[in-house]
Amino acid sequence: METPEDLVINRVEGPSKGRYMARLDGVEAEMTYSRAGAAIVIIDHTSVPDALRGRAVGRALVERAVEDARREGRAIIALCPFAKAQFDRHPEWQDVLRR
Repeated sequence: METPEDLVINRVEGPSKGRYMARLDGVEAEMTYSRAGAAIVIIDHTSVPDALRGRAVGRALVERAVEDARREGRAIIALCPFAKAQFDRHPEWQDVLRR
């Protein structure tokens, strides 16, 4: 499934926690994470409202985290069942996954 072209993803990061927010058609989905030191991000929760389900919004959130991890030299631990399932479906993301 292809990500909608008008999907906007923003990231807010504090000293120990952060979140990605995706907005589409006035509805917001989010994925939250914690930082375990400078080099590890732990994805702990993904929430996609019913209005956005089936539109690849959740996958887009995880993919953005993967892109950011690659660029920033970080590894990802996927505690969130949704994020873990996405990593299982995308072998090309394994380079940033820490089990």
